[in-house]
Amino acid sequence: QQWGWRAAFAVVAVVFALATVCIALFVPEHPGDPGRTMRQELRVFRIPQVWFTLGVGAIGFGGFFAVYSYIAPLVTEVAGSPEWVVPIILVLMGVGMTAGNLLGGHLADIDLRRTLLAGLAAMAVVFALLAFLSFWIVSLGLLVLIVGFVSSVLSPTIQTRLMDVAGDNQSIAAAMNHSALNIGNSLGAFLGGIVIAVGWGFTAPAWTGAALAAAGLLIALLSYRVEARRPAAVIVGS
Repeated sequence: QQWGWRAAFAVVAVVFALATVCIALFVPEHPGDPGRTMRQELRVFRIPQVWFTLGVGAIGFGGFFAVYSYIAPLVTEVAGSPEWVVPIILVLMGVGMTAGNLLGGHLADIDLRRTLLAGLAAMAVVFALLAFLSFWIVSLGLLVLIVGFVSSVLSPTIQTRLMDVAGDNQSIAAAMNHSALNIGNSLGAFLGGIVIAVGWGFTAPAWTGAALAAAGLLIALLSYRVEARRPAAVIVGS
């Protein structure tokens, strides 16, 4: 705030530069496949399970962005706290997201299906609790921490599921996962803004997030049900 909004972009640029150096130094070299063509990669769009998984990311994970985009008014308008508390709440979310990313991959290795379904269900419940309990800054901070944790458990879980169902088309599938999450980013923020604009209050995005997470859970359940009817198409580990 003291240096102006442009300073944030400078900080991000420095972080990306450091990340590039770390990748060059520490990420093992992974040879590509010169025989692969774009036409072969595009076959991934013929796989129904890929579309189901992308739907989980775009809609279910969109619930996170419906809430995340409007954290500041929750802190200042709903909980009645000063503006300097907003960065602290965002740091709590960041701590939860870091822990969730670390644990999410481990849980996905143990049981991918249960982690995915339980994560979506938990996210819907936490968003509903946030709508009820965001009037107190302490409960808001605790729930924001949990929101960050649960949502980031889902991130590597969705990625793993997508890689499992993509077969030999994993390069483009990995890119599509981030595209789906960015659609969720736009969708969640858009719907969260709509419910605020129509006068439903600053807690309404939490209910929107719960609805999107529940919709993502239904898509995931449908995905596994379709997969169960076609056992020959099931890929080990998915």
